[in-house]
Amino acid sequence: MSRAPAIPLVDPLRILIGAGEQRWDGWIPTHREQLDLLDRRTWQASLGERRADALLCEHVWEHLTEDEGRAAARLCFEFLKPGGFLRCAVPDRNFPDPEYQATVQVGGPGPPDHPAADHKIVYEYRGFVDVFAGAGFEVDLLEYCDERGRFHYNEWPLASGPVYRSLMMDHRNRDGRIGFVSLIVDARKPAAAPTTRSDV
Repeated sequence: MSRAPAIPLVDPLRILIGAGEQRWDGWIPTHREQLDLLDRRTWQASLGERRADALLCEHVWEHLTEDEGRAAARLCFEFLKPGGFLRCAVPDRNFPDPEYQATVQVGGPGPPDHPAADHKIVYEYRGFVDVFAGAGFEVDLLEYCDERGRFHYNEWPLASGPVYRSLMMDHRNRDGRIGFVSLIVDARKPAAAPTTRSDV
């Protein structure tokens, strides 16, 4: 088995978790072999005593159960610097589009090779915020739909951590029509936070 590529020694250390083919300037793309959200040993092996300034994770948390997602949040909390943040996006259970919901539903739309085939949960904003607040993060909602399906956008700078499946970036959001949204949060580790909060 080949060894996962080392995470470079850079400052600031900004890491893209579960990158797939995604690449953003200034962000180090990583894969499960390097940083497994359910295996602290991979983080320790890849980062040692280093801590990240920022983590970015787009449409990964829905592939974990809620309990796994809570454990992953605690792991990210541990490996962030005090004052650092995790920007995390998932499909939004409250987006009122039947085709969208059929695509992102638990188990996906049917074909076993579909990217959503192993979706384990579809979050609404209150439950998603609680996942990170329960790990010790201070959480801000950036984009989400409320219980009535109304979309809320709290302006945030794309340069601070791009999320493609967002209001300003996704090609399906054009000419005043919202075709695809994510539930996006910023989870910030308090500046005075202890260095570890993990029990995974």
